[in-house]
Amino acid sequence: MHSDPLTGFPLRPARMHEACGPAAPAFAAIYAAQAGGDLLWVHDTRRPGGLNPLGLGAFFDPSRLLVAQVDDQTEALAVAEEALRDGSLPLVVVELGQPLGLTPGRRLQLAAKAGQATGICLIAAERMGSNAAETRWRCDPVFDPGFDPGAAAGDSTLQRWELIKNKSGTLGAWHVRWDGTAHRLSVVSPAGKRPGPAGAPG
Repeated sequence: MHSDPLTGFPLRPARMHEACGPAAPAFAAIYAAQAGGDLLWVHDTRRPGGLNPLGLGAFFDPSRLLVAQVDDQTEALAVAEEALRDGSLPLVVVELGQPLGLTPGRRLQLAAKAGQATGICLIAAERMGSNAAETRWRCDPVFDPGFDPGAAAGDSTLQRWELIKNKSGTLGAWHVRWDGTAHRLSVVSPAGKRPGPAGAPG
């Protein structure tokens, strides 16, 4: 476990990144909260569970969110690539249910660079990512035995983020918590040490 700062987060801009695991949507939402500006979320209608914009209200104003509903991965990739290349939106999140090959991964990377936009692919499993991705994160919720349901909002958001691929730096794993009131990400030691703010961009 690396100590603060949280290496590689916020994400390197104008690049494509990947996140997998049950907490991957929260990872994307937290990045969106810190990045600011409007964003496009490309939602695959075949994936279990729908995307509820109001459920993202704990992270950012849902009025910032544009949702594109797609029926297959080919359409999802096309929409994401066009949005990234256009550059009107600083962030594009795309849900992918099938493996992402090297060629489509490179196309997304080139589109992000051309439009100076950041992309996050939510992949079903780490082995389904592309070698072209700048970083890949595995995100899991963490059971918090000290959670008090009557405490302030945000105390139940403990997660474990593991940086398992990083083209520009080191790897690592961190326990993090999102403070919905302060709109701030903190790194928390599993041993219960005092939390600190997330680090600078990687």
